[in-house]
Amino acid sequence: MRLDPMSYLDDMQIIDEGLMHEVLRLRDEFCYKDITSSQVEDALGEERLSIKGLQALLSPAAQDFLEPMAQRAKELTFRHFGNSVELFTPLYISNFCDSNCTYCGFSSHNKISRLKLSEAQIATSLENIAKTGLKDILILTGENAKKRDLDYIGKACKMASEFFSNVGIEIYPLNADEYAFLHKCGADYVVIFQETYNAKNYANFHLGGHKMSFAYRFNAQERALMGGMRSVGFGALLGLDDFRKDAFAVALHAYFIQRKYPHAELSISCPRLRPAINKNEISANDVDERKLFQSMCAYRIFLPYANIVISTREKAKFRNGVIGTVATKISGGVSVGIGTHAQSKSHGDEQFEISDTRSVSQMMKDIENLGLQAVMSNHIYV
Repeated sequence: MRLDPMSYLDDMQIIDEGLMHEVLRLRDEFCYKDITSSQVEDALGEERLSIKGLQALLSPAAQDFLEPMAQRAKELTFRHFGNSVELFTPLYISNFCDSNCTYCGFSSHNKISRLKLSEAQIATSLENIAKTGLKDILILTGENAKKRDLDYIGKACKMASEFFSNVGIEIYPLNADEYAFLHKCGADYVVIFQETYNAKNYANFHLGGHKMSFAYRFNAQERALMGGMRSVGFGALLGLDDFRKDAFAVALHAYFIQRKYPHAELSISCPRLRPAINKNEISANDVDERKLFQSMCAYRIFLPYANIVISTREKAKFRNGVIGTVATKISGGVSVGIGTHAQSKSHGDEQFEISDTRSVSQMMKDIENLGLQAVMSNHIYV
């Protein structure tokens, strides 16, 4: 059964959609081909970047201004974050999924090795990761939106909070009371990728499961904050649709949430499409490193206080180039398979291919060699 992306299933909490409709309206009206070089120069001259200025910095015309954009972004990064770079790692605890997404290795219709870690395997994984010195962990699952899995994820968060001072979740969207439950279990930040903000095209990529509801997914960050979460993360899978319009919508989404919930900490992730098992035909639709860097600089200038996260989807050389300039959070010691940190004999297949396989210790050395300071956590609980 195909679901209208703007509709909800019976168990989905509906909240005010005004913010969503405003983001979608502005995205639809964004005509970047008409933007000129003089408009880019005007944007770079703004003391606080406006929405029209953001549009200019994401336009093709801004490609000729990458150097001044990078200088402005670097100055803002240093002003608000100093020379620190926060390290974290993801832990995939299950790759079972009931959503059929055309680009994802975990897709329910993809023939892969599936595994759900036992509590003992989760504990071993957490202990092994903690030995690297990391204090920030992101727990991930497939989009297996079944009620019984919430207790399972809650137990994983409780175990993680014994080892780590910062516990995040990147799972299927929840209602506010369910986020409150996981917050009580020890999670304090939530990451949700909208994948694409093209609501009309969204249905062509999401063919089954709860993920078919664009509207429910869009409002996940707000429901997480309503449930008591400290921090929320945003992102689009750049290259899935028009990357300039999607990057614009990501920044707007975070901006409007920041205005509505000024206490919230925000982060923006910058993933591009990567090949996955049985889906190697996927490409990033002309989003090269130069265009990705342009998007990241625009994010930083528009949202100077937000963490910008760069993942292992990107090559080590590119990642080294963007930390300290725009990115303030980076993953290390990454495995996107299931059971690898537990040193389990049976493994579940990965969600996508990674490009940077450096260990945590090597990441720390490389960060130090760049004149930056690796930070394991920015949060202390007393």
